[in-house]
Amino acid sequence: MAVPARRTSKTAKRKRRTHFKLQVTGVTKCDNCGEMKLAHRVCKSCGTYRGKEVINN
Repeated sequence: MAVPARRTSKTAKRKRRTHFKLQVTGVTKCDNCGEMKLAHRVCKSCGTYRGKEVINN
């Protein structure tokens, strides 16, 4: 069974874990109303996609 020869320091542990974080992916601003929306999706608040009205509110 493998046992580490030395204890992992706090700094080394934290450097390894710098990328273990939550990320908000694919969120952009709507061109029409300015609300935050998912990329490549119809805006939920105004119903537009790429400058065209897709859903009537």
